[in-house]
Amino acid sequence: MTSELSAQLTFAGMVARKHQFRLPLNYQEPDGEQISIFAREISSPENQAKALPFIVFFQGGPGFGAIRPTANGGWIKRALKEYRVLLLDQRGTGLSTPISFASLAHLSADEQAEYLTHFRADNIIRDAESIRKQLTNNDKWTILGQSFGGFCVLKYLNDAPEGLAEAYITGGIPSLTRCADEVYQATYKRVLAKNQDFFNRFSDAQDLIKALATHIQENQVTLATGERLTVEMLQLLGINIGMEQGPESVYYLLEQALIETTSGTQVNPLFLAHFCQLLDYNTNPIFALLHESIYCQQSASNWAAHRVRAEYPEFNYSSDKPFLFSGEMIYPWMFEQFTNLKPLQQAAELIAQKQDWPALYQIDKLANNQVPVTAAIYSEDMFVEMQYSLETVAKVGNLKYWLTSEYEHNGIRMDGEHILDRLIVINRGKMLR
Repeated sequence: MTSELSAQLTFAGMVARKHQFRLPLNYQEPDGEQISIFAREISSPENQAKALPFIVFFQGGPGFGAIRPTANGGWIKRALKEYRVLLLDQRGTGLSTPISFASLAHLSADEQAEYLTHFRADNIIRDAESIRKQLTNNDKWTILGQSFGGFCVLKYLNDAPEGLAEAYITGGIPSLTRCADEVYQATYKRVLAKNQDFFNRFSDAQDLIKALATHIQENQVTLATGERLTVEMLQLLGINIGMEQGPESVYYLLEQALIETTSGTQVNPLFLAHFCQLLDYNTNPIFALLHESIYCQQSASNWAAHRVRAEYPEFNYSSDKPFLFSGEMIYPWMFEQFTNLKPLQQAAELIAQKQDWPALYQIDKLANNQVPVTAAIYSEDMFVEMQYSLETVAKVGNLKYWLTSEYEHNGIRMDGEHILDRLIVINRGKMLR
């Protein structure tokens, strides 16, 4: 295992250093293929020479690189008061040997699927522990996980609690035992509720989107990324209505979707460009390939979201019923319609059929957890079922939680300074003012 440190960089109110580590693809074969893992260390200018402890951020996803901050604000501003922040690009994302159809093109479908099995939370935590030992004198550090990053926090508590001083979770407490089918049975209900909220708030949105759906069914409309726009793709915009400011973004996009020209009604080129920016399937393939596997323990997902959707026929659009958005669901047709997913279709099928995923959690071990943990649970979260989160809270030792309806799933992005500060106060047993 080797590491490299780059020159110091200065941002607005922050000082950053870039770290690159060479770590095993497969920790069972430590001398085998190596991959690169990138992490950005951030300090405040006044604290850069101080030996402050680290707080490591685990990004949501799976399949997304760590945030790229442009100024000292949000949760980072609170963290820098007492920590050095480490923004970790999880393996396969950002600058950490990124995965794409191009990077996997030299492998067969079987080889691609096998390669991708090494990109779940278990190996993300092995990477983090290897980095901790290289960056510190084996000192403990603090971790913060958002969404899927919260899954990584629970996995860290399960696998390597000796490396942790404290832990924080926002919008991401997984069930320790429930399978993917149960997760989607719950989240489809939440997506239905978010649809109702959206169309109640924006009274003309149903008319706008049905007009757009009719147009793209009757005319071939090509996205900026080259695909034909389909109704199924249009439904995927629903992943945004579970975020703060997401419903507004979707509505404003729909408002300008259709324009009148001398040749008749057409889809606005602005819509076609912005639509691609609101969906990440072409640019972040791990999300589509491995999302369902984050729930799998000794079982296959077998396209759980697709199968469970059959229990909710209202999501199957036709012109004689209301249009509904879908949510954070992955469907097999995505690998037929999205340009950058098409080359990975066979690998995706193999991953969906994989039955021997290792167990992620040891219930007895987590019950005896000694690391102080505090989580923010958002009662209206579209992506994480509140009742399943509370089930887990009851099974994990030393875990305190703050249940609130104030925020959507991306609360830490919108009010991170306040959220992290409150979690720190709760975790350390101090009275809230």
